[in-house]
Amino acid sequence: MDTQFLSTFVVVADRGSMAAAARVLNITPAAVAQQIRTLERELGAPLIARAGRTVSLTEEGSRILQRARDLLRDVADMRSIANDSEVSGELRLGACPTALAGMLPDILARMVDKFPQINVFIRPGYSAELYRAVEAGELDAALVLQAPYNLPKTCDWQLLREEPLVMIAPAKMAGRDPHELLRNEPLIRYDRNQWGGRVADDYLRAAGIVPRERFELNGLNAIAVMVDRGLGVSLVPDWARPWPEGLDLVRIPLPLPSEPRRIGMVWSRSSVRIRLVTVLLQESRAATGHA
Repeated sequence: MDTQFLSTFVVVADRGSMAAAARVLNITPAAVAQQIRTLERELGAPLIARAGRTVSLTEEGSRILQRARDLLRDVADMRSIANDSEVSGELRLGACPTALAGMLPDILARMVDKFPQINVFIRPGYSAELYRAVEAGELDAALVLQAPYNLPKTCDWQLLREEPLVMIAPAKMAGRDPHELLRNEPLIRYDRNQWGGRVADDYLRAAGIVPRERFELNGLNAIAVMVDRGLGVSLVPDWARPWPEGLDLVRIPLPLPSEPRRIGMVWSRSSVRIRLVTVLLQESRAATGHA
């Protein structure tokens, strides 16, 4: 079986039409159709149902689609392993929301500039689920918050950024005592179900402050906008830029010590793409000043 035909099948499934797949693959629509027919004969099952200019997967096509993706990725891995002189292949990477917007673009810019043969599949998600995906071998690595538990011996961790807990408030409140604001202004609480939100809750307890709670949510950019609109103050980690534009906020340091939020990279030691993971770690350290 020609793996190129499998690749064509995946592109057709993703693009939804023969013509769109032909543009991506830089071949004619007739050549796309011929490759799909050949693959269907080899597998002994129809894979694509044609309806005018669009296509849809048959039940058989839907069953093999993920297997086809996995096989193509494994073939790319074999090429990378066989060619020691060149760093190439596909890296499967997870990223939590703040890392996805704040840290990852700079890291990827460095990677693709130095190693243009690398392809990166990015899976957004919350840290807890990304840890599970790395442990299960579904992802090679992930940019995540530090886990509040010991990692299994199959995984490694590298700290890349520490984010101290700060108060954010409307700019007109600059210079005021943060504890006084926490006691008297409505609190927009960072979700206590998230690891970063628990640090804020621990701080309030240590300071003996019972806040006037108004909102609780998981979304740092949304919290910043709500503070800008005068809906309250908040305790949040001082997360990496970019922040939403046009906000008139002040970041106020806190008088008591607290645990910073730590963001880093977790990876599987047993990944067959460990060379790509090593490159990712190298560029992550350089981009965040942890070289």
